[in-house]
Amino acid sequence: MQFIDLKTQYIRYKEEIDARMQAVLEHGRYIMGPEIFELEGILAEFVGVKHCITLSSGTHSLEIALRALGIGPGDEVITVPFSWISSAEVISLVGAQPVFTDIEPGSFNMDANGIEKAVSGKTKAIIPVSLFGQMPKLEVINKIAEKYGIPVIEDAAQSFGAERFGMKSCGATLIGSTSFFPAKPLGCYGDGGALFTDDDHLAEVMRAIRTHGGLKRHHHTHVGTNGRFDTLQAAVILAKWPHFKEETELRSSTGERYNRLLGDICKTPEITEGNTHVFAQYTIRVEEHLRDQLSLHLQNEGIPTGVYYPACFHEQPVFQHLGYSYGDFPESEKASREVLSLPMHPFLTKQEQDTIVEKIKIFFQP
Repeated sequence: MQFIDLKTQYIRYKEEIDARMQAVLEHGRYIMGPEIFELEGILAEFVGVKHCITLSSGTHSLEIALRALGIGPGDEVITVPFSWISSAEVISLVGAQPVFTDIEPGSFNMDANGIEKAVSGKTKAIIPVSLFGQMPKLEVINKIAEKYGIPVIEDAAQSFGAERFGMKSCGATLIGSTSFFPAKPLGCYGDGGALFTDDDHLAEVMRAIRTHGGLKRHHHTHVGTNGRFDTLQAAVILAKWPHFKEETELRSSTGERYNRLLGDICKTPEITEGNTHVFAQYTIRVEEHLRDQLSLHLQNEGIPTGVYYPACFHEQPVFQHLGYSYGDFPESEKASREVLSLPMHPFLTKQEQDTIVEKIKIFFQP
């Protein structure tokens, strides 16, 4: 059984993927080829914003967003301590300091009630993470940010395709950032990412930073980097794109079926009112002393699992200098000890799902 089944996906779309990649091989424009601009147009229209800037990774996209906002040494950026390390490391990469605020226990997303306590005169941005496939209460976060004049960057690496009250993920804040890592809801066959915004000036700056700080060759207006997305990877996503809506619906229905089957056995994911969920991961919660035992039990039955994430940022050696202690973010810490992700992808069969559920039931039998 596959945790994320990319092989089946390729087999289903092989003809389209191969044709798109062959076209790139034939025209030979491997860097910033026409597929880049075709994809950016499609994704911007889908999200409902004016600008999409594709990039070399989701991590790079977050870093470039911070750089475009002029954030650097002496500044602070608020984010959550429970996510993949990219959400916080990019803050340090630009020379700023991460400031953490806790999550909601049900959604695993930023608890807006804690934001104002984290705001200081040095706060220059907020990065809420749309974890596991659904959006935080961004309308509330935006309102708080507006009160203090702070820009919001949605880290939507796991939530592309999700909605909140009809607003698409990546289109609900000043800047949206996503990832095209192969395991994401919309993935390529390597690293990749994108930024989204309605702000013309920010879009221009982010495009310049992406290409060594200039929009014209040999004319550098900003300190930039090589953050370009490969044309071949854009071709892969273009081939997958016609199937994305169906895959998103399949993910959603699979997640909802898991919830129905497991609701009386363990703590299942809560979908916040107004949200759709694309289930980049399907994550249950199990009491800390049982989590690893259940994982081993399923592994012995041939069922792969994952733990996203076993330790919070403030517990990592790299962030010890920030001065946080265990106990500062109780919901994040509790989640890190209880979460367990089960196989989730659009091609998971009902039979496979029934097997997973049955094995979990056996584990919890007295």
